[in-house]
Amino acid sequence: MGIKNRLILMSFLQFFVWGAWLITIGNYWFGTKAWEGTQFGLVFGTMGIASLFMPTLTGIIADRWINAEKLYGALHILYAVVLFGIAQVTTPDTFIIVMLLAMCCYMPTIALSNSISYTSLKLNNKNIVKDFPPIRVWGTIGFIVAMWITNLSGSKATEYQFYIAGVGALILGIYAFTLPKCEPQRLIKENATWIETFGLESFKLFANYKMALFFVFSMFLGGALQLTNAYGDVFLDEFKHFPKYADSFVIQYSTIIMSISQVSETLFILAIPFFLRRFGIKQVMLISMLAWVLRFGLFAFGDPINGLWMIILSCIVYGMAFDFFNISGSLFVESNTDSKIRSSAQGLFMMMTNGVGAVLGSLTSGWAIDRFFTKSFANTTELAGFLQTDASNEKMAEFVKSQGNSISADGIFSNPVLMKDWHTIWLSFALYALVIAIAFAVLFKHKHDPKEIENLSH
Repeated sequence: MGIKNRLILMSFLQFFVWGAWLITIGNYWFGTKAWEGTQFGLVFGTMGIASLFMPTLTGIIADRWINAEKLYGALHILYAVVLFGIAQVTTPDTFIIVMLLAMCCYMPTIALSNSISYTSLKLNNKNIVKDFPPIRVWGTIGFIVAMWITNLSGSKATEYQFYIAGVGALILGIYAFTLPKCEPQRLIKENATWIETFGLESFKLFANYKMALFFVFSMFLGGALQLTNAYGDVFLDEFKHFPKYADSFVIQYSTIIMSISQVSETLFILAIPFFLRRFGIKQVMLISMLAWVLRFGLFAFGDPINGLWMIILSCIVYGMAFDFFNISGSLFVESNTDSKIRSSAQGLFMMMTNGVGAVLGSLTSGWAIDRFFTKSFANTTELAGFLQTDASNEKMAEFVKSQGNSISADGIFSNPVLMKDWHTIWLSFALYALVIAIAFAVLFKHKHDPKEIENLSH
């Protein structure tokens, strides 16, 4: 099997083992387990917490002591073991702890997979800018396949989604040991300082204004990514509480609708080489930020019937929003760091996006949604107005009773019914992304140099 095909299989499985549960875990948490919403933010926060230190730590280990492909394989095998354990958890507190262990195993493998791909392509005299995106696109295809298997097998609200991911992770972990050897650079001087010995030089990148600014904006964009992962499928699923949307295709196949986002990724990944050569790294990252504005804005006005086109267009735009920053950002790190700290620098990039950014995004959005964007309804008249129906609607009454509520003769609920105001939530997220885009355009100075893109080939 050629090197490209070997890396394609790695990329496919890398994101398959994430896609099997990432988008549907909200349905499992709220629908099956009926656990409360405040703690749900912590589930996605575990990804951020793990990314605060694990990608950087494993990057240092791969730069100094252990072959990257062996470390990568061991982490996936451990990830599989923990996923099998998650399915047995019965309390939300334990679930969060076990999920943190799973994320400590999985999150660093994203950066390691990039390093393995770049190293393997260079060793085989391939063009990274040209050859990496078509390889990476198979990761998105793997994510889509996993989402569809989870949805069509009836597993999107059950523990079987974790078994699907676990089996894939075990296969990938074993396969990783057959990948090309990516040996540590071990470029350490005899009189090296402890900072050099432990690979902490990558943190010196913060002393460089351009790199520091890049990592700060990576953090902000990482927050945006977690918003759409955490709430996208839940947002579509909650339309089932609106009687006029209850029987729509979107409700039954919300995960498949969301998978359009990943289908879009496959197209935009393939377009990255053209955009990088034509516009340069800064402009491609700026396009990504503006795409996030559209992603959230279209969700704000979409609905499963008349506004379905907005939801679909939002999913299409997601491909540009996600790919253009994450892949161009990874290539920016690759072209602006020294070879001896490159794995560490990729880990640092991952730490800022899926670590600091994810934690801040999860905690801040969870607090804001509970504090400002959750409406409380005390009677049928108020709730009917919000759900765009009449107070006597039977489906609305069924929904209220499914919440453990009773309705008095005069339409008063025994307990308030809480509903999220998704229109305002998505508009607020869109404003957040717009502010970031404007600040990035003004503050980040990076002149497009075609030679920078060409140098990545070597």
